Amino acid sequence: MKETLSLIRRNIRNLSPYSTARDEYSGPLGIYLDANENPYGNLYNRYPDPHQRALRERLAQIKGTQPESIFLGGNGSDEAIDLAFRIFCEPQCDNALSIAPTYGMYRVAAAINAVEMREVPLREDFSLDVDALLSATDERSKLMFICSPNNPTGNSFPSEDIELLIRKFNGMVILDEAYIDFSDSASFLSRLPEFPNLIILHTLSKAWGMAGLRIGMAFAQPELVNVFARVKYPYTVNVITQQFVLDKLAVSVDSQISEIRSQRKYLEEQLSAIPLIKRIFPSDANFLLIRVDNPRAVYNELISKGIIVRDRSSMLACAGCLRITVGTPSENKRLIEILSTM
Repeated sequence: MKETLSLIRRNIRNLSPYSTARDEYSGPLGIYLDANENPYGNLYNRYPDPHQRALRERLAQIKGTQPESIFLGGNGSDEAIDLAFRIFCEPQCDNALSIAPTYGMYRVAAAINAVEMREVPLREDFSLDVDALLSATDERSKLMFICSPNNPTGNSFPSEDIELLIRKFNGMVILDEAYIDFSDSASFLSRLPEFPNLIILHTLSKAWGMAGLRIGMAFAQPELVNVFARVKYPYTVNVITQQFVLDKLAVSVDSQISEIRSQRKYLEEQLSAIPLIKRIFPSDANFLLIRVDNPRAVYNELISKGIIVRDRSSMLACAGCLRITVGTPSENKRLIEILSTM
């Protein structure tokens, strides 16, 4: 394993970040004449805390980690994904790896940053091919993306396989655990101090029900989080979002997670009795991947009845597949009724 900081692009290591006068001053604040703001208070006339201190403190309590290990992005996990390419990968020179099929933004972010993305297929049963992933690397491989539970397949990968990849790969492993709250598998977050080359992605968009607020979390060693903070633009998480998220975090979502898991099981049972559906893949997420003979016809019929699902049949190894998010009990019942009549 290379020294982690040596993986960072030279220009990023030498970067002098944008800073504010409030970053440079540690005394008591009262009269703000530094940032050319409108001085007349309306709750929003001041710039937000660019370091999200209060929010990171609260999230550290919830996640059982330290605030210094948390990076917050203002466009969900996608901001951290993009920053990883900008921090570690030289455009038109370095490469990154991901499994396939998986979350499509890894490939999009690679293309935007002019970085080759090497996609390594999962096995036929959607299991992880550790040897194939490691064999696809070379001296220019800087990032490896592993989504577990995976999107769109829904399955989690064994922790021993993930650990082997982290230990064997000479770059940064980005473990996307966006759906970990719906899984019986343990998060790697408690083991973060063991792995200097591990970045873990979490989100408030799924289990916490804050998709519209666009908050994503990256967890890493404090020195790496500091690099992410230096590269990001200063005010990516606004005042309203920071306060609203703090308020929302005071309310437990455990009962909602439990209900979603229960409804996932209900959907599996009900869908398995419908002849139209040829296969239901095991899921540790808040969605199910199903296979049908004519996915576009099923998709269009559901659309005509006001139900939107995701056609994933064009993705590698997903021929004939639709991805269905677990809804409320009444929404799930309506879905079953429609599919049962087709």
